Amino acid sequence: MFLNAFIIALREIRRNLTRAFLTVVGIVIGVAAVVTMVTLGRGATEVVKAQISNLGSNLLILRPGLGWGQKAPLFTTADVKAIRDQVPGIQAIAPFANANAPAVSLENVRNTDIQGTTPEYFPVANWKLSLGRFFNDAEVREGASVCVIGETIRKELFGAEVDPIGMKIRLKSMSLEVVGVTAVKGQGGFGDDLDDNIITPITTLQRRLTGRASKENINQIMISGQDGYPTVNIVADVSSLMRERRSLTKNEENNFSVFDSLQLAETISSSTRVMTSLLGAVAGVSLLVGGIGIMNIMLVSVTERTREIGIRLAIGARAREVLLQFLVEAVTLSCVGGVAGIGVAYGLCTSLAKVVGAPFLFDPKINLIAFAFSAAIGILFGFMPARRAASLDPIDALRHE
Repeated sequence: MFLNAFIIALREIRRNLTRAFLTVVGIVIGVAAVVTMVTLGRGATEVVKAQISNLGSNLLILRPGLGWGQKAPLFTTADVKAIRDQVPGIQAIAPFANANAPAVSLENVRNTDIQGTTPEYFPVANWKLSLGRFFNDAEVREGASVCVIGETIRKELFGAEVDPIGMKIRLKSMSLEVVGVTAVKGQGGFGDDLDDNIITPITTLQRRLTGRASKENINQIMISGQDGYPTVNIVADVSSLMRERRSLTKNEENNFSVFDSLQLAETISSSTRVMTSLLGAVAGVSLLVGGIGIMNIMLVSVTERTREIGIRLAIGARAREVLLQFLVEAVTLSCVGGVAGIGVAYGLCTSLAKVVGAPFLFDPKINLIAFAFSAAIGILFGFMPARRAASLDPIDALRHE
């Protein structure tokens, strides 16, 4: 019975192809919009996670001030030592100072960030090498004139194909020897170029570039937590210790902030998922519009085929068979629209993923859900026309002109 109903439904759709096409346009648009929005949203979420993970694994950043631009006392070498000795769950810790200066090599000049730190910074911030080596503790103690550069600096100052190891970069009145080139990271979670930097021992930066040899000019402290140890506990312990070291009373707000990359990634991912769901829900409204279109066309079809329905009922067809026939037609229309919508969504995702810079992450679940929803739309909006056809009186139907 179902097979016969399906064959008749296909025959009726084929007889009115233009009308059938216009009927399912709403379903196609709705399914395509929902699948595209959700798929691209998932891709964007993964991009954000990857960019933030580039900053480092289980990374915490201790900064002066509650905001990124707020002025507050800087940190000291003693603060770094206290955190290392007194806070449990820390894998590594690195002080960090920075300055800005034009970097010169031969005739090439680039204004960039100069970052002073210790060798622990490289594993903390998840840096890998493409050439050379990182500087060591002995070079930090000596304030050696060495540096590690990012790929952007290599391209701008030396050229993409040049091996810069052993070459010199001039920063103001000092010259640094390039000992390593970091592997490409790309953009960070805030859109900045992570490869546009020059990293040198913190003592070299303090003594020879900024002219501040004091141990109280550390801009931030980078902390890597041990795997499996809750970062929220480290944040709480570091906050408590720094309040004590900065002599803050109970009524005073923190004049520092602890940035948790893992928590930020989760927060941004959660926000992205919420926005994706909202956009998907808005796009889903067109599915309802498509369902209304199916109901209208099916009502027209019932009116056009009233005599046919009357003949079928008069020769012995049961009301439930007539109801099933029109219901199958409605569901077939919506399912055809669902399949077409998924195909359109695939093409849109392939094209738009390149434009927005997000990966195309095919998700069978969302495609199945969208298809099932389109079928449900056919059942929901096709039931009333089908019921109307099944409830016709055979005699009145045969008299219909």
